[in-house]
Amino acid sequence: MGSGRSYDKITEFRNYFLPEYFPVLLLTGEHWKISEVPSGRLHFHNCLEIGVCHSESGKIELYEDTLDFRAGDVTCIPQNVPHTTYSDPGKKSRWSYIFFNPKKLFAGCIPGGWKSIGMEPGNVRKYQYILRGRKNRRVRSLALQAVRELSEKKTGYQTCAKGLLLALYTELCRIQSEPDPVEKTDGSGGSHGNMHVLAPALEYVEKNYMGDFSMDCLAELCGFSPAHFRRVFSQIMGMTPLEYVNRVRVSEACDLLCVTEMPVLEISESTGFGSVSSFNRSFRRITGTSPRIYRKQIADIVLEFNGWMMPEELKNE
Repeated sequence: MGSGRSYDKITEFRNYFLPEYFPVLLLTGEHWKISEVPSGRLHFHNCLEIGVCHSESGKIELYEDTLDFRAGDVTCIPQNVPHTTYSDPGKKSRWSYIFFNPKKLFAGCIPGGWKSIGMEPGNVRKYQYILRGRKNRRVRSLALQAVRELSEKKTGYQTCAKGLLLALYTELCRIQSEPDPVEKTDGSGGSHGNMHVLAPALEYVEKNYMGDFSMDCLAELCGFSPAHFRRVFSQIMGMTPLEYVNRVRVSEACDLLCVTEMPVLEISESTGFGSVSSFNRSFRRITGTSPRIYRKQIADIVLEFNGWMMPEELKNE
């Protein structure tokens, strides 16, 4: 439902420094308690946020939704999603937060396409920002184990934490993006009911989205005929191969619009669009606005904070 609240026009960009060798940050401890007083502004991050609510209850507000949380829940907030969290009246909920960059942390471990289809709200029918602990026991267990490893820092903790986070991320991608099973075969007994049959094409798009390639090339990578590939891709992904490629390209363009001053024409060329008009059409269809307006909105609302490391109520003390 809508929150009905108004916010300061400035949205905080909380830019966490994540080391290249281990791009993970843990925020936890007894002082990580969220006040009942709502913040006057939303904020967003440069990485994926996984939150574990240890006690009490409250609300998470986004631009258009107000969601209730309670002890035992796990939250999953992708990068660039403005939100704020506050506890119920008279309460102070305690949390642990893990921030990490899946693409860097799991380089070579997961299909590259998951960056664009697994964790972005615009690419799933109903994104689940809050995962109820009782219903998602495995997610909660993996998150708590990762928090413990990162807190205790015993010998080999980074290797262990990486394995736990990979398992956690896999579970989250399954929850957020897997369609209903589609039992189709190619005549040789191979099931097309999951996205793994498309992994070669997804990984190729992730690495080569800026180039010029045909859909027949992607079909060949998966060992399918072009017609069969388009049919299987649409059944599993819920979109055509070209629509998926354009989503990846627009996602990369959004990053460039946010963090660089490159001209729109140069961004359109560097993300693989044949013309700026094609880029503008695809961008508007996927995001609902134009590249120039998108960049202006970001410029108007963003206030960057480097090294934000404590609850807001403690910052003001």
